[in-house]
Amino acid sequence: MKSIFFALVAPMLMACGAGEDDNKGIEPIDEDQPTVNTTAQLQLDIHTDRALYQPGQTILFTAEGILPSGARVRYRQGCDVVADEALSGASWTWTAPQRDFTGYLADVYVSNGSTETIYGTAGVDVSSDWSRFPRYGFVATFDQSKSPEVINKEMDFLNRYHINGIQFYDWHYKHHWPLGGTREELMEVYTDIANREIYTSVVKEYIARQHALGMKSMFYNLCYGALDDAAQDGVDVKWGVFTNTSHNQDKHPLPSGWKGDIYLMDPSNKQWQQYLAERNDDVYANFGFDGFHIDQLGDRGTVYDYYGSQLKLESGIASFIEAMKQRHPNRSLVMNAVSGFAAEGIGRTGKTDFMYTEMWGGESKFSDVHDIISSNSTYSGGKNSIIAAYMNYGKSGSSGTFNTPGILLTDAVMFALGGAHLELGDGHMLCHEYFPNSNLKMSNALQSALVTYYDFLVAYENLLRDGGTESIATLTSGNTSVALSSWPPKLQTVVTYAKNVGGRQVIHLLNFMQANSLSWRDEQGTMPEPQSITSLPLRLKASGVKRLWVASPDNLGGAPLQLSFSKDGEYINFTLPSLKYWTMIVVE
Repeated sequence: MKSIFFALVAPMLMACGAGEDDNKGIEPIDEDQPTVNTTAQLQLDIHTDRALYQPGQTILFTAEGILPSGARVRYRQGCDVVADEALSGASWTWTAPQRDFTGYLADVYVSNGSTETIYGTAGVDVSSDWSRFPRYGFVATFDQSKSPEVINKEMDFLNRYHINGIQFYDWHYKHHWPLGGTREELMEVYTDIANREIYTSVVKEYIARQHALGMKSMFYNLCYGALDDAAQDGVDVKWGVFTNTSHNQDKHPLPSGWKGDIYLMDPSNKQWQQYLAERNDDVYANFGFDGFHIDQLGDRGTVYDYYGSQLKLESGIASFIEAMKQRHPNRSLVMNAVSGFAAEGIGRTGKTDFMYTEMWGGESKFSDVHDIISSNSTYSGGKNSIIAAYMNYGKSGSSGTFNTPGILLTDAVMFALGGAHLELGDGHMLCHEYFPNSNLKMSNALQSALVTYYDFLVAYENLLRDGGTESIATLTSGNTSVALSSWPPKLQTVVTYAKNVGGRQVIHLLNFMQANSLSWRDEQGTMPEPQSITSLPLRLKASGVKRLWVASPDNLGGAPLQLSFSKDGEYINFTLPSLKYWTMIVVE
């Protein structure tokens, strides 16, 4: 690979340490830092005992695999080492620093003085509130097969991905009467909307295990759903939503064999709000749920109340959120802005813990992901976003496996943009809006790759999801076969997305060189695997650079590498070690 307009800077791949400054020539790197072996494969699976930690809490690490002789563990915040110590066994502890809302990367390595080899990595989130950096998962089956052993296995799976909040999908008895039974007398077994058996003991076991792992448990329900027997349970039809002025109640049809269709209630109706708040009181009195995950069905067109007045569902949804928060001010609230519907009103209430958007075919472009995350942040005053986006949707009706390149490229884009992806649940990945659908399976390779992606999301959360302002990186490729383009994505290019975060310039390189679509959905699972790009000469407009480093979930388990660079006026020249799906460049 040959530079076409500037001298190739030999890629000095060093362990991160304190940066040095020089006004001209090659920027020096501390000679005491060993060269990192970038060809070695990770050999240890390192996991933690919780999904997130309070400041000062004890973190238990366990490494699976053969621990090499002379192994040490190092904890880094960005490229800075905050602690380093020898290991004497495969399990050890570390006291979380007092700094709140901070991500760290732990890596186990061996150094012989001149070269170091990294054997395994794990991310650590030290946050007193899960909603600052939410990573959302789900559970959707609560039948007799869910023994404590199965539940432990499923939650350990999600814990390895640092999932810190769980949506309990279709756990409830009826939409208008979510509790199976009464506050005084629970049913041991009841059926959900699809007539699947739900065991009360299983729901409670899930909550207990999640709390032991530091996760939050959120019960799912619509803000305005009622079944056809709602009147006998105290629901007045006059609280409903109607498609015309002739009292035809709006409804969401469901398959035959289910309990029935779902009829819509007016979320702004004060009597309906009071009714459902009382039913939620029953839920909280019997289950240790941490909050309410509120759903809706998106834009319903022109609708009316019982008396013929046109309804504004956007404002009605905001009113519903306000009422639920007033009823339980210490409980979490999350509200789904389906296809962005009512997102502004949801965000401006200030009452939801974070933003949550379910994306569909109308928002299928990678650029739509950016626009939704950006809008959500604006509406909510900077809160982070969870994106519910169902991958390989066209294959969801039959058995098969997820297409790994499509998943990784979509997650790379979402994570680089500052979002997180609702995709992982009780033993399977989402391919469909009906969460129990588990037709598509994750390959072992996909599971392994996503572990590193979620480690990366956690370790660098302060660069990815902790504010900052978008910028344009003046970055040029020194290889004519690798074209760079600024966001939004273009096919046959490496796409750059840049932000200024805490005085640092963060540039994400996203590889669309071999991509066959600009849709995140990869609907039929045809997105090809990108070819790795190595030793790519780059030229960046940047002045006053003290330190330059890179990290990628596709390389070294996300461990950072400090790079040498040369200065040329207001530009720096350097060589990017590698790019598969996603590499992050940090200029300090």
